[in-house]
Amino acid sequence: MKAVNQAIPKIDSMALVTGKPVYTEDLAPANCLVVKVLRSPHAFARILDIDTRAAIKLPGIACVLTHKEAPKHRFTVAGQSYPELSPYDHLILDEYVRYVGDAVAIVAGETESIVNRALRLLKVSYEVLEPVLDFTKAMDHPSVIHPEEDYENMVEIGSDRFHNLVSSEGFEHGDVDRELAESDLVIDREYHTRANAQAMMETFRTYTYYDHNSRLNVVSSTQVPFHVRRILARALGISASEVRVIKPRIGGGFGAKQSVVSEIFPALVTFITKKPAKILFDRYETFSSSNSRHEMQIRVRIGASKEGAIRAIEVNTLSNTGAYGEHGPTTVGLSGHKPLPIYNQANAFRFQSKVVYSNTMPGGAFRGYGATQGFFAVETAINELAAQLGMDPIALREKNMVRVGERMPAYYGEVLSSSALDRCLVRGKELIGWKEAFPSRLVSPTKVRGLGMAMAMQGSGISFVDTASAEVRLHDNGYYTLQIGATDMGTGCDTILAQMAADSLGCDLHQIIVHGVDTDNSPYDTGSYASSTTYVTGNAVIKACAQLVEQIKEAGAELLELSKQAVEFDGDRVFSLQEGKEISLNELAQRLVFGSNRVLSGTAAHSSPISPPPFMTGFAEVEVDLETGKVDLIQYVGVVDCGTVINKNLARLQAEGGIVQGIGMALFEDIQYNERGRMINNSFMQYKLPSRLDAGTVMVEFEESYEPSGPFGAKSVGEIVVNTPCPAIAQAVYHATGVWVRDLPITPEKILRELRETR
Repeated sequence: MKAVNQAIPKIDSMALVTGKPVYTEDLAPANCLVVKVLRSPHAFARILDIDTRAAIKLPGIACVLTHKEAPKHRFTVAGQSYPELSPYDHLILDEYVRYVGDAVAIVAGETESIVNRALRLLKVSYEVLEPVLDFTKAMDHPSVIHPEEDYENMVEIGSDRFHNLVSSEGFEHGDVDRELAESDLVIDREYHTRANAQAMMETFRTYTYYDHNSRLNVVSSTQVPFHVRRILARALGISASEVRVIKPRIGGGFGAKQSVVSEIFPALVTFITKKPAKILFDRYETFSSSNSRHEMQIRVRIGASKEGAIRAIEVNTLSNTGAYGEHGPTTVGLSGHKPLPIYNQANAFRFQSKVVYSNTMPGGAFRGYGATQGFFAVETAINELAAQLGMDPIALREKNMVRVGERMPAYYGEVLSSSALDRCLVRGKELIGWKEAFPSRLVSPTKVRGLGMAMAMQGSGISFVDTASAEVRLHDNGYYTLQIGATDMGTGCDTILAQMAADSLGCDLHQIIVHGVDTDNSPYDTGSYASSTTYVTGNAVIKACAQLVEQIKEAGAELLELSKQAVEFDGDRVFSLQEGKEISLNELAQRLVFGSNRVLSGTAAHSSPISPPPFMTGFAEVEVDLETGKVDLIQYVGVVDCGTVINKNLARLQAEGGIVQGIGMALFEDIQYNERGRMINNSFMQYKLPSRLDAGTVMVEFEESYEPSGPFGAKSVGEIVVNTPCPAIAQAVYHATGVWVRDLPITPEKILRELRETR
């Protein structure tokens, strides 16, 4: 392979580092109306009246829209395949506002200053209602957050909205109660993970316009262009054929842009005024009026023998979806379905979950998508079990972890077809110096260093759901265009898919031209989420290339006056060694455009009945000051099995970035609200992210397996890398201090409080 498994720079790297205008804001024309949204100051209220008279009279104001002018079609903003599991509980503008920052009115005008002035002139009368701010009390709360009669679920998800219950689910394998009763030791713990902000560099932004065919064009920084098309059509009450979505370069998403956050506002303005419009979220709006990681409270019970054989694991998750149900019913499932299968030797599993509404900003998609919260709880409980048993936590895992060839009842019954998890454990142990430094060592009279570890798995797309398509076409001078619907959001998927195409076609990488997503021209793809692109879209690319190779051989054979079976194609020429004939690819392509009735193009789609899991082990060394509780991360080691590594540079960057995000969740990040439901850390001044100085030394290695169903043996890498830092750091802190912090983030205050209680 000349391209796959190589460290190839991103194909758009020069454009990015030289500041070429490739993002949404760069592409918006100067004559766009400026769109802004008036936001609710109340966590829960009913709008009685909005006086727009003064605002609409301002010169340069194009429109002021309230819930009275907006369409009344319920929808979900979750970018998921139809029929969505998330409830249809949204309106573009509603009579009710359900969190501080919810949309009240839309103003569009010629300049930003005039729009800001118009926003100040709007007079709104509210009936303030009692908000639900504690999600653990949501189901018993007298306030019903979604009382509307046109609330709709497309799929049965165990909903009871009049008790603020969005969904509930569960599964069980084996007799959990019996196994726990017969266990020598039972761990019963409760863990709490907080809402986190995705904090991507490029905020939400969209511009819209009508083209000469009176079709609504939407240019947006989104991970899910095809879902955006469907959602906007429903929200506006028009056909999807009347909407076109174009995705330019994205400045990061991490899941936040898997929801329709900004698109709906300029789309409605353009729909009503027929004028181009744009919206640019500022950082405050991005923090407080979009979506976040779901806050979860997770109870874990584990039963084991005194020798360390795990007999049963039970996980109960309560998830806070916030004001709307987007992604709530789907995110919560991963808190159980990802951590449980990794301990496949257990005799019994049980998972139960509930998702509830509250009057806080909605939860959405964030890298890890619920699995991250679940792994913090389950892996920390496993580490607590190891401490109770007096076992090395690595030995405990080696005794109980899943092996190749085993059927995984907790993972939809799939059979594990590839894994290097055992080698990941061994290599990580070596790199961190486990044998020499475990569990802790004193470095000064008041400072102790501790080691911790965890392991995790994820998935490669959503089985039976995710679909990707690709088209590859030969052009007249011997180069190819690759049309995909997958969304490159800075991860480099355009590059890795081009690598796969180049090796499938036997050509150089520079011969592959990759086109960005345009729902009018690109083949369908569910979007860039669920760790699907490498595995699902990659397989579609390989299928399409295989079709094209057969067409090239057939066309070449005709020109050589030979049978198709008599020729071969090596990427540069179609030839027959037996007949001594050949034709170059360039000549073949040129001859096909003169008097030919043939266009050579391969088009294929791929969906998978399985979702092969990648694996990872993570090892942390921390230094804790016992006088102040301050935690310094000294080093973090991650060893990843993502099958064949398609691009060694990009995979390493994915791993390092995901690990640092996990470090942030473990030690710093925590969206907080005051007693009135207002977010109090809605900027980078208050919301604490780890800097390069906070991450210590991050070391990443890969232990490659070969996944037979994957493209070139590959699995996913995007999400698995965020799952181990939280439990690994929590255990490292325990080994340094003797206390478990089960409520993230692990702050100095919490450590000191636990130390005082222990003493």
